[in-house]
Amino acid sequence: MPAQFSREQHVDTIPSPQPDSGPSGDDRQARWEEQERAAANTAGRDIADVPAVEVITTTSVHLMSAAAVKVGLADDPDTQTDLDEARKLINALAGLITAGAPEISDMHARSLRDGLRSLQLAFREASVIPDPIGKGPGEKWTGPVT
Repeated sequence: MPAQFSREQHVDTIPSPQPDSGPSGDDRQARWEEQERAAANTAGRDIADVPAVEVITTTSVHLMSAAAVKVGLADDPDTQTDLDEARKLINALAGLITAGAPEISDMHARSLRDGLRSLQLAFREASVIPDPIGKGPGEKWTGPVT
């Protein structure tokens, strides 16, 4: 037969709050500054450990995402489309991919080139007055996109 316990035997007590005995404002400021220095040192060490391929591909993805929004491929194209900004982003992306392709594997470069080409075509579609073939954004580095 199971033992019977009264409710009082199982009630956990919660300690009452103690008066604030925390550090003074000066101590707190010093601790924050130390934490900030430690975070800055950690960030510097972390970036040193990141392979170049990852930096190039991550930067390319950020440029692609920004260009897609500016071309009008995002949630609110009526307010987010800005083809002048998109042109700049696509040009930078094309230069990075073209220059970085020999340094990264073909597997990485191929998918980046595909994304770039899609953006170039989307830009051409979004333009009221399309650029001549070979004169669109990034085509200086990629060649004509049709």
